[in-house]
Amino acid sequence: MDESARPRRMAPVPDDEPQGPTAEDLLVRVAKGDERAFDALYDRLAGPVLGLVRRILRDAAQSEEVTQEVMVELWRTATRYSPERGSALNWAMTLAHRRAVDRVRSARASSDREVKATFEAARARPFDEVAEAVAARWERSQVRRCLTSLTELQRESVLLAYYQGYTYREVAEVLQTPHGTIKTRLRDGLIRLRDCLGVTA
Repeated sequence: MDESARPRRMAPVPDDEPQGPTAEDLLVRVAKGDERAFDALYDRLAGPVLGLVRRILRDAAQSEEVTQEVMVELWRTATRYSPERGSALNWAMTLAHRRAVDRVRSARASSDREVKATFEAARARPFDEVAEAVAARWERSQVRRCLTSLTELQRESVLLAYYQGYTYREVAEVLQTPHGTIKTRLRDGLIRLRDCLGVTA
């Protein structure tokens, strides 16, 4: 990351308020270009942002990278923040969730490209190996196709619960949705997947 994207750390923000500035106050100052306010905001929000991103990505290096992207986005878009629309933490967590989910989708697209490349490479392999690889890839392709038949909310819930190993409660926390709603979403999503895949048992 270049130096212009991330302000330098400077002295702490003076405590004008008795309890010190809130995250909302700091974000308003950041919108005015206050680099010291950004340093204080970074210290306050980077930890929660990293925690959420790690729960979604499950990869330390990628999580740190996405957290940095989120904090830079906070710096660049602070002028869009309005305290009346919610807390600074919720705003940061919304940005973090969006970035992390985008990273998951990007990884999925990359995986699809690898599947295509595998089919191409398989042409030069013995028949039995090719048949086995094609069958396995076809099954995955069917699952991916059926996942697109779900609503976006159902798909996100299913991917988190069944592909990333989250519990119902963790899925509810990541998606900021009531626990009961997540259970209903997962049940309906799995029924649609079953029907799409033609599973009768």
